[in-house]
Order: sequence, then C-alpha cells, then structure tokens
Amino acid sequence: MLPRRLDIGMPRTNAARSGSLVNLRPRVNTASLRRHSAVLPSVLTFAVIVASGGLLLMIEKGMLNHMDTPPPRGTGVRSDFIRNTRKQDPNVDTESQIVQEIRNRTIRTMCGQKNMPHSIWTLPPVQRRTVLQHILVSDKHKFLYCYVPKVACSNWKRVVKVLNGALENVDVKIKMDHKNDLVFLADLKPEEIKYRLKTYFKFMFVRDPMERLLSAYRNKFGEIEAYQKRYGVEIIKRYRKNPGKTNGDDVTFAEFLHYLLDEDVEKMNEHWMPIYNLCQPCAVTYDFIGSYERLHQDAQHVLQLIGAPAHIQFPERQTWYKPVTTQTLHYYLCNIPQRLLRDLLPKYILDFSLYTYPFPNTTSAFCRH
Repeated sequence: MLPRRLDIGMPRTNAARSGSLVNLRPRVNTASLRRHSAVLPSVLTFAVIVASGGLLLMIEKGMLNHMDTPPPRGTGVRSDFIRNTRKQDPNVDTESQIVQEIRNRTIRTMCGQKNMPHSIWTLPPVQRRTVLQHILVSDKHKFLYCYVPKVACSNWKRVVKVLNGALENVDVKIKMDHKNDLVFLADLKPEEIKYRLKTYFKFMFVRDPMERLLSAYRNKFGEIEAYQKRYGVEIIKRYRKNPGKTNGDDVTFAEFLHYLLDEDVEKMNEHWMPIYNLCQPCAVTYDFIGSYERLHQDAQHVLQLIGAPAHIQFPERQTWYKPVTTQTLHYYLCNIPQRLLRDLLPKYILDFSLYTYPFPNTTSAFCRH
C-alpha cells in the first residue's frame, strides 16, 4: 500500500519543471515493428526498461518494500498451453502482443525484487481478503477472473453467469446482481483456493487510471443517490469552506480527488481503489491482462482461450452508458488544481507503470487546446 502522500524522487526533466507530468508509456511504432519483426525482442526489452524506469527507481530507494508484492509463479501445463495458443491466434494483432509483453515483463521486473512475499498467503490479511473477494471462479470452464469496477465488470459478470448456467444469455434485461449466482475465491477453503490459483486460467482487465476515476466520479456522484449520501455529503463538508445544507449531489471533481488523496488506499471503496490493490498482480500470476481500450477484441480472445461456446459473445455497451471520451477527460484534468493532481498520482503509480498507461498531459500548452 502506498502512503497517503508520497514525494517520489523521480528524475525531473525540463517538462516536469514546467509543471507537466512524466509520460511513462513507451512510444512504440507498431508499423515499423511489423516491417522489422526480427528486431522485436530488443525493441520490447527497451520499451520495458522505459516503462518501468520510474518504478525501478522507487525499488532502488526502498519505497516499495512495504507493499507486500510477491514474485510471479508458474501455473503449470495449462498456462503453457494458453501461451502457445495465444502465439498462434491470428486474431491477436502485433500491437496487442507488444502491450502484453511489456506488461508481463514490467510486472516480472517489479515482483522479482528482493524482500517480496511469495504468494497471497503472505499478504497482510486486509490485502488478502480484498483480492480473494474480487476473484470470480468458474469451475465449469476452469478460469478465475479478477473484476475491477468501472472496467466493464458488470458485463463480465453477465458472461460468467451465462457460462455457469445461472443466466439464460448476456442480453437478458435484468438489473445486475453483483453477488448472487457468483462464486468468489473468498467463498472457498484454503486448499481449494490454492488448487485453482495453480491450475486455472487467470485474467483481468485494466483501464487508464484517471479515466477510471473520472468514470467512477460521474457515475456515483452524478447518478446514484446512495453514493451521494454516503460519500458526497462527507466530501463536501470536509473540503468546502461553506458547505451549507447538501445532499451530496454536487461534489466537484477537485473535491473528489482531494478526498482520494487523504484516503487510506486499503480502506477505499472498490470503485476508486487502485487496480493493483484490487487484483494484486504480483501475488496472482495472471495469464492474460486485457485492456478497456481494446475491450471487445481482448474479451473475444479470452472467450476463445477458456473454451466458451461460440454463441456466447461479450455484451455490447448499454445505450444509456455515457463513456468518458479523451476530450471529456482533458476538460476535467485541465480544470483542477495541478498540484492536487501531482500529489495524487503517486497513489496510482503502479496502475500507470505496470499496465503501461501514460501520466496525463496537463501542460499549459496542451490545456489551451
């Protein structure tokens, strides 16, 4: 767990001095890589070094020693079969393979450091309980799925229910029950958990951290009264000079981020808890990490890997859903105090670095457009 406020000693560039934020994602020219596939391994190695540079600096300074992140472990014959299948799958394009390789190598680099625990059983009880409560089980198709709120988890739960026979099809018009007809690792005995972690196919999906936070903010404080009363009222009273009488339905994005900055990560609501804390990618060796940005392509790939019937397709986005566009995110990030954003980013540093997402560009020049 990262501390509430952390001043990370990252190298400062000229851009950083002018108030911009460091971009950790390597710029990979996929067109060039397709033309020169022979140099792919060396390009990937360089990209991984760039992607994890800030992370390695933190490791060298001992800033991650308290985070309880065990090294990855092999998952046996089934994982080898999956890896071979993935290499042969013509539906997985070069860009997706590059992103997967960068993520895998970055995770291995971080998790391979000294003084890291070796399994979920050496995690502190609170962290272990969180990850076990977020991993769904399908014994019929022998897979584990770590769900991340605001990363299409409702649709994935629909798919899991259909695969397990609890729901007729993914298009049934019912309100999603996020607990009934679902089995989580936390429901099982330790021996059963160990067996499934060792032998089942494991996957998760990730999303740009700031885009996910904005999606949670707009959904929970703009549409759901229960969140407005439980969190909104408290946030407004805590951070607004003259809160007056409030229903918690007018929380500003800046107030929300200020609240996150002061919150203990392990006590956060799951909708804005860092993905790293929810799924513990060092304690659990995931066979596939999909992207929200490639949701349907990656989801289709996963369905093929787990042997889902051909008629089961990943659901389309609900018509009422309001997606967070690049322009929307740009507007919100450029209209909040930049120091607040810079102070908050270290709390989500692992989500940026491990999953190869760039820090948001909020330079004056960029925000003027």
